[in-house]
Amino acid sequence: MELKADETVYGFFNTSGLEFKDISSEVNRTYTFANGGKLLIKKPLKLNVSKSGGHRIFDAEGYSYYIKPGEGWYIVWEVEKDKPNFVT
Repeated sequence: MELKADETVYGFFNTSGLEFKDISSEVNRTYTFANGGKLLIKKPLKLNVSKSGGHRIFDAEGYSYYIKPGEGWYIVWEVEKDKPNFVT
């Protein structure tokens, strides 16, 4: 799949069909879970919040996150160059 200039922001490539908001004005974003655990995301750039409460975030370091704040868990991944960060 070929990338188009308007599909990339700091390497962000989204093929999920989901709308991501620009949150690049945030320096850091911290999630605090019910068990006391914390997740610090430095330089978050893009955010999607689903109807089920899941947060999808892309940061300036190229990491993608899926966070379920209400359930207290998250996953983090990094994709290969020119591969989508979020897919359907």
